[in-house]
Amino acid sequence: MSGMSDREKAFENKFAHDQELRFKAEARRNKLLGQWAGALLGKTDIDAYAKEVVASDFEEAGDGDVLRKVSGDLAAGGVSVSEEEIRAKMQELLTIAVAQIQGE
Repeated sequence: MSGMSDREKAFENKFAHDQELRFKAEARRNKLLGQWAGALLGKTDIDAYAKEVVASDFEEAGDGDVLRKVSGDLAAGGVSVSEEEIRAKMQELLTIAVAQIQGE
């Protein structure tokens, strides 16, 4: 019976570790997205804007809240970027974020 509980505990630990890495990668991606969008918008404090983008991810599950924030801010700032382009940038930046986290 000890073998099963050890396997179960190992599985639970791996799941928790994977969830933590996913959270970190998505937060890093959102920061990078905020920096990208902030530069497009000509923000003077890009890091402050990036923090706003990261914070927007806590409104609801999924990426919709971040997409709405960045898309709305870009539109309000007169920057023409489609939602598809933002989604593609999010995917590109997620790959970069994962690589950065694994390199730590």
